Amino acid sequence: MVVENPSGEGGLPGQESFEFWREVIGRSRAADMTSDHVETFTGQVRQHQLGPVTVLRMSVPSLRVRRTGRMVRRVDDESYHLTLLTRGRGVAQGALPRPESALAEGSFHLMSSSVPYDNLFFDPSDSGRQQPRVEALGVDIPMSLLPVSPDRLRAVIGRVLPGREGSGALLAQFLIGLDRQGAALRPVEAPGLGMAVVDLLSAWLARELECEQALTPETCHRELVESVRAFVRRNLHDPTLALPVIAAAHHVSLSHLHRLFTQYSGGETLAAFIRRQRMDKAHRDLADLALRALPVQAIAARCGFPRAPEFSRAFKAAHGLSPREHRAQALPNRPTAS
Repeated sequence: MVVENPSGEGGLPGQESFEFWREVIGRSRAADMTSDHVETFTGQVRQHQLGPVTVLRMSVPSLRVRRTGRMVRRVDDESYHLTLLTRGRGVAQGALPRPESALAEGSFHLMSSSVPYDNLFFDPSDSGRQQPRVEALGVDIPMSLLPVSPDRLRAVIGRVLPGREGSGALLAQFLIGLDRQGAALRPVEAPGLGMAVVDLLSAWLARELECEQALTPETCHRELVESVRAFVRRNLHDPTLALPVIAAAHHVSLSHLHRLFTQYSGGETLAAFIRRQRMDKAHRDLADLALRALPVQAIAARCGFPRAPEFSRAFKAAHGLSPREHRAQALPNRPTAS
């Protein structure tokens, strides 16, 4: 679901836009929401329903989100609300005995529907000359899906959690990619992707709490496979990227890696995944206007092919055209590098 409420011609006035946006968000998060920019408010929300897991992308000028003790007592759906701040800043205050938390871009913040909280999100660059913007990805997940008990998780509720390294970075990259590809996802894929979010979140929180023993083997296996996928995408340019290298980087045997990856990838082998990622990247880069001055061989090197004949054969086998033919079709009437 995508909801956009621009104010002005063709859209709702600021106050009505804000009320409409607040009603949409309130369907998944029972909290009071206010903004310093109600009169000129423009908000966007994109929602992906992945089985019992909801992933939201939100963009607003500013926002205060409060869940009071009275709200908790009146209705509690026993869920966790995870926020990844991708633009702007935030200040979070919960009912637990913990000081205010300052949120920066790239950080996570975990809240519980069973605990009151008061969170403020704002754009520190707001100068009054243009519409400020705060952007975030949110995950709503039932408490019952996480293998770590609510009592253990109290230690991280309300805390700022890192999203730029380790398992946190892996989860952040997965959520960002999931949102970007959301329109292309098929309904049959949704439940599996929801469980992938659960497994990555569970593994990350368990490590933050140093209680990995609470994780099921399946959760650990899924996290390993997602880590391998991220590793491959980061290293597509490296011609030495091979299964033994990947297995060594993840401290597992080659046979174990091959078996798990194939099992959790719908039968696709890791070698096939690497080839597909390289060919997809080459296909995009050759059609990219910003890269039109790069020779085809330079594009090949960016995709891990140091030898032009090998690249040309692999590309034609994957896409039915030579690299130069694809570039000529994608960038017609433009001079291209040979």
